[in-house]
Amino acid sequence: MSPADYPYPPDEFDGAAASAGPRGVHRTPRTWWSRWWPFVVAVVLFPVLAYAAVTVISDGVDLPWQGSETATEETAGTDDATGGAADPTEEATEPAEEATPTPTPEPTPDAVVDLARAVEVFNATTTSGLASSAKDAVEAAGFTNVSSGNWDGDDQAATVVYYPAAADVATAQAVAAALGIAAVEESVDLAPEGIVVVLADDFTP
Repeated sequence: MSPADYPYPPDEFDGAAASAGPRGVHRTPRTWWSRWWPFVVAVVLFPVLAYAAVTVISDGVDLPWQGSETATEETAGTDDATGGAADPTEEATEPAEEATPTPTPEPTPDAVVDLARAVEVFNATTTSGLASSAKDAVEAAGFTNVSSGNWDGDDQAATVVYYPAAADVATAQAVAAALGIAAVEESVDLAPEGIVVVLADDFTP
């Protein structure tokens, strides 16, 4: 149909057909960002969200593999703290300790008093006849070899009975008992040949 045969008057649509520009509806060309941003979001945002989710789950919830390790550690800690369960059969099978017998002390031989041992009684005071009276008391106790005299050694602060060796201790104690003397001492220098009695001012006949 030619324009001359068109029965309708011309309008704005007929004017568009005469123009030199594009006809119809056209879109604006897309930029590079509008084409690539979905891929950028997928590559960057998805790993971040995945990491955050794993962190939250691991902090708040025990994962299966974590639960087994925790249980193993708790069991090991309990065993270490208690030293392991005691086996009841161990105590039952342990033999009773045998009592160690107490050794019987050997009897000590009785001390022997030698009545024939030489006994010398010396007067270290100014009281006359003190040694002689003491000599009589020793002889009355059963001693057979008793002599008396005056002391010419160092001054004695107290009355004492000397003996030369350990074997004479019983004899010296018997002499001291006969005279009521408490001090008995071992001295080979002051009593080289037997029992020596030195009467001081404290002696009472």
